[in-house]
Amino acid sequence: MNRTTAEIRLDVLAANLRALRAALAPETAVLMVVKADAYGHGADAVVRCAAAEGVGGFAVAYVGEALEARAAAPGAEILLLGVAGPEDVPLLLERRITPVLVDVEQGRALGAAAQRAGRALPVHVKLDTGMGRLGLDWTAAAEAGAALRREPGLDLRGVCTHFATVRPGPGDPALVQGARFREAVAALEAQAGRRLVRHASNSRALLFHPAFDFDAVRPGILLYGYEARDPAGRVHTRPILEWRAEIVQVRRVPAGFPVGYESTHVTPAPTTLAILAAGYADGYPRALGNRAAVVIRGRRCPVAGRVSMNWIAVDLGPDAKERAGDEAVLIGGADGAAVRADELAAQAGTIPYEILTGIRPAHRRWTGGASLRDPA
Repeated sequence: MNRTTAEIRLDVLAANLRALRAALAPETAVLMVVKADAYGHGADAVVRCAAAEGVGGFAVAYVGEALEARAAAPGAEILLLGVAGPEDVPLLLERRITPVLVDVEQGRALGAAAQRAGRALPVHVKLDTGMGRLGLDWTAAAEAGAALRREPGLDLRGVCTHFATVRPGPGDPALVQGARFREAVAALEAQAGRRLVRHASNSRALLFHPAFDFDAVRPGILLYGYEARDPAGRVHTRPILEWRAEIVQVRRVPAGFPVGYESTHVTPAPTTLAILAAGYADGYPRALGNRAAVVIRGRRCPVAGRVSMNWIAVDLGPDAKERAGDEAVLIGGADGAAVRADELAAQAGTIPYEILTGIRPAHRRWTGGASLRDPA
């Protein structure tokens, strides 16, 4: 029996998408990032919902993710942000998946494979303007453009970059990266002999830098409901996931009662403990022991002791009326009695991405009615 459920509200996702669309110019496209199984929310359902809302493009990290996105959105553009190899080219051509080139050598290898297949492969070029990860050095854009133009197996269509840091205000490093991107794009397009589709902004950049919208934006975490609480941001979204666990035991305990492994919590007074059917095997971080809270019947209750593999102990207080079978909200709730993934992330010393992608896939349930229909 599954006593732990992560409910993904596709109606809330649809509302988030509409809020984003309202903030963008009509000509700016949305390339929704759905890598890592849509940040732990289930790529198939998320892509279908987004496609039904008019999203025309999706970005992923791996070929397998691209194939899943293509199945869910037959008419969408699928952009592969990871490093494709020549062995992937036949499948990329067949399924209309556009890879990103991260260096000239990769471009030559993909171009040769496309020539062997008798076709030209549409590609985007990624420029490293300061992230220090994947991509061509922005200062070598002209040379790269000249080299790639000589590859008949490549159809160069787009150019992108990724922001490492966005800190709104004076000295924002994103402004430096944006200026570098513009300069490099001009040099690349001069060599390519054509205007390219330009995209740069991730969630945080699009919140604070409309000037970097270009032809498309690549929102990720924003659409899942996080990183959008700053009132200065131009889009506000809500979390689409609520995670709940059943109470499997309620017990009254005296003062001085040790709780969990290593007895890291000892009750200071008589109280009531609830044992929840969730633990670190389900994705609830062990680091949240004695730090986090859950919501039960509209009130926050602290986690008591270490998080175990399959169970969490929670202190309900001395006058608790909860019983076995009641639900505890691990992520979600309302108003003051809520727990968010970013709150848990801060307590665990990580980021909300890791919390969301760590939830066990078997616990997911999708709601949202019409959003679950197959796209046209």
